[in-house]
Amino acid sequence: MYLAMKKCRRCRHNYHIANEYKIKLGDRYNYIDLLLFNIKFNCYVVVELKVTELKKEHIGQIQTYMNYIDKNLKTINQDKTIGIIIVRKNNKFIMNYCSDKRILAKEYELL
Repeated sequence: MYLAMKKCRRCRHNYHIANEYKIKLGDRYNYIDLLLFNIKFNCYVVVELKVTELKKEHIGQIQTYMNYIDKNLKTINQDKTIGIIIVRKNNKFIMNYCSDKRILAKEYELL
């Protein structure tokens, strides 16, 4: 991980680590849309971009990615990974039942 961090570009409090960060779960590869490291909070940030309304499947997906990062990249000195889902339309009802307060959903608008 040190080598990847060394090549990162700094943007405010985040270091950009990778677009489409490749992880292996079992015998399949998955890709995290955007992986950042937040210096201020000393933690990784997993960002998923969705072109649809927020669905419960998106929360399960980002939780899986956050757990992977916590088990495989995070060091003992770092805080738990944060997840951000950027969606076309937020569904506040689904977020009401999300028990993990480290996950945040934000809506975007195309201009």
